[in-house]
Amino acid sequence: MGDNKTEFKLKSPPEDGISRVTFGPNSSQFLLVSSWDKKVRLYDISSNDQRCEYTHSAPVLDCVFQDPIHVWSGGLDQLLKCYDINAGTEQTVGNHDNAIKCVCYSSDLNLICTGSWDSSVKLWDPRTNSCTGSFNQPDKVYTMSVAGEKLVVGTAGRKVLVWDLRNMQSPQQKRESSLKYQTRCLSCFRTSLVT
Repeated sequence: MGDNKTEFKLKSPPEDGISRVTFGPNSSQFLLVSSWDKKVRLYDISSNDQRCEYTHSAPVLDCVFQDPIHVWSGGLDQLLKCYDINAGTEQTVGNHDNAIKCVCYSSDLNLICTGSWDSSVKLWDPRTNSCTGSFNQPDKVYTMSVAGEKLVVGTAGRKVLVWDLRNMQSPQQKRESSLKYQTRCLSCFRTSLVT
């Protein structure tokens, strides 16, 4: 049996630890990468070229695509930034009182969700670049995932909360992880019933 391993190395890789890697919506050609070197980079992996980059004043902990031309990021500088790939412009949209650990996008509700070490989740309207609500969590937010109208949040103290993004008055579910150690990553997926 032959070895079918294929190695691919990006030109101009980040200069420090990578905090997030995500492919563009409906595309495996564009790769968005955030890093501890304070930068967010967009790569075209078909041509192995860096298409653009922008900078935070501190390490970037997360990034996400809103659509093929708008990306969002947050990090230790406590700032939420939006970058327009086509125009090459960045905008600071808002902030938290501590590091922004997680940035998610809900395509169903057209919302940006941020989770922070200040023990809060904030929702942002990308049409107006404004915060539409801030919601306290039981501890520092370490991980988040969106599927449909559901937001799942993992916090310090091994807590997992399920929220309905349409009504954030209180979580739909609260659980304590059965894992021995802190939850650092979780993913939720949409399920549907076909009849």
